[in-house]
Amino acid sequence: MLIAIPDVLPGDGLERCRAALATADWIDGRATAGYQGEKVKDNVQLPEGSALARELGDLILAGLERNALFISAVLPARVYPPLFSRYTPGQRFGEHIDNAVRLVPGTGMRIRTDVSATLFLNDPGDYDGGELLVEDTYGVHTVKLPAGHMIVYPASSLHRVSPVTRGARLASFFWAQSMVRDDAQRTLLFDLDTAVQRLSRPGADARALVQLTGCYHNLLRMWSEP
Repeated sequence: MLIAIPDVLPGDGLERCRAALATADWIDGRATAGYQGEKVKDNVQLPEGSALARELGDLILAGLERNALFISAVLPARVYPPLFSRYTPGQRFGEHIDNAVRLVPGTGMRIRTDVSATLFLNDPGDYDGGELLVEDTYGVHTVKLPAGHMIVYPASSLHRVSPVTRGARLASFFWAQSMVRDDAQRTLLFDLDTAVQRLSRPGADARALVQLTGCYHNLLRMWSEP
């Protein structure tokens, strides 16, 4: 399931991120790549765990806590602290699949990466190229969203970032461990939750709403992990 989530960051938070990243100290992005990724990754990132990365990451996490679409689609149990990347002309990230498990630095906590997320921090007109391409059973999906918008997709997907040819692409990326690890089950629950929300409107069949809500929670009870 690939879902675009609009307006994850409010305007002031987005401006804070962009202003801070304009003067940030960047390092080679391969510092956080796995064995497969480091061979095809060419970008720069904020140092993981730096004071600035934590500050900006907290802005994003606060936005996610208030975002009903993110909660419904991902059913997050844990979220990896957001990372930040910049691509300039010639830089790219070749085809890869994200590591299945990541260790949160300094905590000893491991997160299973069920869902990958990319939050775009500048507008598509600021740069050429830099599209996120995600492959699934329906083909390759090209993603290039407005600033403040985010895409989530199964971390098991083959994906890549096309070369930037003009300007700079700024983004935050991270992973979530879902309470429901199976993407097909998460998709079914998301569809059910969407239907429940529509039935909650005035004039809907109250009995059907109760039954459908019960189905949702009983499936979640059946499939979820603590």
